[in-house]
Amino acid sequence: MEELFPLVDEQGNVIGKATRSECHGGTFWLHPVVHLHVMNSAGELFLQKRTLTKDTQPGKWDTSVGGHISYGETVDDALKRETYEEIGITAYEPIAITRYIWQSAVEKELVNMFYTVYDGSFAFDPEEIETGRFWSLEEIRQNCGTGSFTPNFEHDFTLLMSIVNK
Repeated sequence: MEELFPLVDEQGNVIGKATRSECHGGTFWLHPVVHLHVMNSAGELFLQKRTLTKDTQPGKWDTSVGGHISYGETVDDALKRETYEEIGITAYEPIAITRYIWQSAVEKELVNMFYTVYDGSFAFDPEEIETGRFWSLEEIRQNCGTGSFTPNFEHDFTLLMSIVNK
């Protein structure tokens, strides 16, 4: 059975539901996602490399954790679920950064963005993540615009740096 996503207004209020393929099929119906940026105590940012089997942005470096919110699920519950499913961590304190709308060629998302500081180990989901590692912020800056990262991550990185560098 296909995943069901909530359809939301710009404030995140649920106004309906639709399948994954409907949301990714050019309807541009707004649906919510979560992004978690994991930094270590040295100030480096963990990025995941998407597997080549992903339907969007395969093989590119991306946000530490990113995933859709399922219909009937809260933002917090989705963040906990996605973080555990993708990188295998449960002991962390997420800090809300912002919420914004992101539109790609196939979908329109309401991104709920968080960050955390974490120095523990990871357990990757091999269907989601080819590999992952911590990057220095300078290394990320040098690679922005080269096609190594997803466009959504590059947008997130700009927002994250405006918060972290305050």
